Amino acid sequence: MLFTRRLMLGLAMAGSIVSALAVPAMAEGPTEIDLFFPVPVDGKLARDMGTLIKEFNETHPAIKATAVYTGSYDDTLIKTRASIKAGKPPAAVIMSANFLLDMQIENELTNLDGLIAADGTTKEKFLGQFFPALQGNAVIDRSVYGVPFHNSTPLLYINADKAKEAGLDPSKPPQTWAELTDWAKKLTKREGDKVTQWGIAIPCAYDYCGWMMETLTMTNGGRYYNEEFGGEVYYDTPSMLGALTWWNDLVYKHKVHAPGATPGPAVSTSFISGNAAMMMLSTGSLTYVRDNAKFNYKVAFIPRNVRNAVPIGGASLIVPAGVEADKQKAAWTLIKWMTSPEKSAWWSRATGYFAPNMAAYKTPDMVDFLNKNPDAKTAVEQLDVAKPWFATYKTVPVRKNLEDEVMLVLNGKKQPKEALVAAQKAADETLKPYNAETSLKLP
Repeated sequence: MLFTRRLMLGLAMAGSIVSALAVPAMAEGPTEIDLFFPVPVDGKLARDMGTLIKEFNETHPAIKATAVYTGSYDDTLIKTRASIKAGKPPAAVIMSANFLLDMQIENELTNLDGLIAADGTTKEKFLGQFFPALQGNAVIDRSVYGVPFHNSTPLLYINADKAKEAGLDPSKPPQTWAELTDWAKKLTKREGDKVTQWGIAIPCAYDYCGWMMETLTMTNGGRYYNEEFGGEVYYDTPSMLGALTWWNDLVYKHKVHAPGATPGPAVSTSFISGNAAMMMLSTGSLTYVRDNAKFNYKVAFIPRNVRNAVPIGGASLIVPAGVEADKQKAAWTLIKWMTSPEKSAWWSRATGYFAPNMAAYKTPDMVDFLNKNPDAKTAVEQLDVAKPWFATYKTVPVRKNLEDEVMLVLNGKKQPKEALVAAQKAADETLKPYNAETSLKLP
């Protein structure tokens, strides 16, 4: 009876892992699975992923995994959803960590609790491998839907050579918005009306822009969204108004930040070329900076106005709904291998993302690496003040409701208050169907 109930539940949930436990693999050859993977930051992640999957296949002859590049985080979500609708989902996906809630609401995820139990462990012990700050984006309604793989926090990158030239001490980086503004003024260089070196660069493009606004809002004491419920965002609030006003002031009042909405790769290029002396960017770009900067640099916590706080970024490994039983089992083997201490540490060293598995930092190779590259510790140390990443019903459209307005501000076409009122109105409209079915559905 228990088997039947589980099987029915698995079919009803379009791929629940329980069916994977009930049906043995019958394939004569290796189980072939696809892994969708995005490349959201600078560097050679695609080549590194090829190296990782090659090793997996060599050490797991019963499985043949193929890594499929799927573009940005947003592109990966679109392609995953299309594959689910087509009935041919990949067995595993490296999915932006904040998309899981929306996918769970839409019944597009496999609940991983059964696979964890089949390994003879508990959800608590399994999740206990990972930094606590990451669990908020992996657990929904007390069930595990994602396994942290490569995660990030935003960092402040400083060109230490240029800081010294300006009479600043890079060993004592700015800790507040006021100090950062002062540093940016001293680091901005002009020849007549032309700026030859910007003091600070902050990325604003789809995905990155929302993450940066969440970062600034958090450090201004505020919240971006309701962490307990997927139907509310807090765009038109004093804390977000202060955050966007400060960003706008860096551009148009202090003139230490280039006008316009700048994509992440352009920001890192500006920093590497010496056109910007400081930048806020993901720790996922740290290896790229380390490999390409021809100058001394420092990384530091994101400065605060009211408090130190940052959102988690990066991605988790998921199993989409609708994956066949034998492929679910193969995907789970791949996921556990990729998130093991040794592979988690290797991926962190290769990319710059921090390793979500805490034991990774006790492996000999990682201990030696950190001794040689202490800048890799900063994102991990910042986890003490990290909070979950923005996640709601229709995460991407709700995020874009804000990003479109922030871009207008940075392009000089709107003032912050006007933009945030419009963003709130648009987001409330996007969230209306979910609220109608949940918080406004009264007895």
